[in-house]
Amino acid sequence: MCGLRETAISFRRWKSPSKPSDASYLDALFNFGGVAIPIESRYACCATVTELPEGAAPMKREEVRARIEEIGIIPAVRLSSAQDALFAAEAVSRGGIPIVEIEMTVPGAIEVIAHLVKHAPKMIVGAGDVFDSEVARQCLDAGAQFLTSPGLDMKIVEFALGASVVVLPGALTPTEVTRAWKAGADFVKVFPCAQVGGDSYIRALKAPFPHLPLVASGGVNQQTAANFILAGAAALGIGGELIPKDAIRLRQAERIFTLAHRFVKFVNAARAQIASHRPHIADAVKRA
Repeated sequence: MCGLRETAISFRRWKSPSKPSDASYLDALFNFGGVAIPIESRYACCATVTELPEGAAPMKREEVRARIEEIGIIPAVRLSSAQDALFAAEAVSRGGIPIVEIEMTVPGAIEVIAHLVKHAPKMIVGAGDVFDSEVARQCLDAGAQFLTSPGLDMKIVEFALGASVVVLPGALTPTEVTRAWKAGADFVKVFPCAQVGGDSYIRALKAPFPHLPLVASGGVNQQTAANFILAGAAALGIGGELIPKDAIRLRQAERIFTLAHRFVKFVNAARAQIASHRPHIADAVKRA
């Protein structure tokens, strides 16, 4: 398989006390530091998972940055267990968004990152809610390919740059946006976006910062996603609107797939609309 080796995994049928008594689930059992973690998925139907070969080179910073911008959606995984986080990561990836941001509020978040990096080599795995350099170091040791923070923490930015890792610091005011960009951030995550005007605020920021890649985060939903892209956002940070907690609780993978596909279509359609207007803009400039 293109130089990748496959690792066998075991499956068993089980009944969960938290589910209807007659329900049966197919589990893939992986080992997290000696602890077996079940990944519930009706789609885990094959007996192998792809694993990176030993010594395989990780993606470079420029490649990760380009991939994030290409896909344009960063799913924020903020759930109450490692099993839930793994289920969410698998669901959004199968839905067409091979990126996840594992928040440090997830129990065992660093182990989740390590597992995904090992077993899902085509997925871009990042760490969110990173508040100090020691946690950032642990995330990178686990294989995280990007770091994010809800606010502007210059120490995190400096640490990421020193490690040549993509960093998306949070910022809200024009002053914070300026500081983050001058510090060398790959993207600036505008958070929380909805509370300060939503897409109109992104549009206002893009006036003085036309070439700065902004990630709209906080309040992005099905009604607003396309508008954020049209306003100039390079990407969208989406949490509960893409990964509903009740869909996780009920293991509704199809629901998450549908949402993922829908958000991808919103982003692509908005980008196509922008591209279709560019020739007209160029003609207007020439005529002027």
